[in-house]
Amino acid sequence: MNTQTHPRIHAKPDELVPRILVRVMFGLVACVLVIVSLATLTGRPVQNTPPVAAIVKERAIHLSGDASGAARVLDAHGTMIADFPSDKGGFVAGVERVIARERGKIGADMSAPVLLQLREGNRLSLFDPVTGWSAELMGFGASNSRVFARLLDQP
Repeated sequence: MNTQTHPRIHAKPDELVPRILVRVMFGLVACVLVIVSLATLTGRPVQNTPPVAAIVKERAIHLSGDASGAARVLDAHGTMIADFPSDKGGFVAGVERVIARERGKIGADMSAPVLLQLREGNRLSLFDPVTGWSAELMGFGASNSRVFARLLDQP
């Protein structure tokens, strides 16, 4: 009978993360949770949101997408503006899923258009008037923002 004790983790000692670092990591997570909880419970207002700027250009669009990443964008009259294959439309399809989820939460009309807005300062955003959901597209990177910027200029 073998009486040797075996470590619970079968890894080389030089591949393990030191315990002190794991404890520090969990301590930081706990601090963040405490700070966020206190801010929420005390009703502290949201800071560092983009300033409200005037709308320079706006277009109503209908988004549709599927799980493969393929997406289709129609204008307010139902005319196709863009048809993205699965390797090019992932961001548009992802945005469509977010909007569908937000509308599904309140049982809203899924066929209503969203507003693609160009604001002063060259800020591009999406706004769903049905749910009040909005997203500043600059936060998703230049290439993803460019996809929607091109939609704004399509005839």
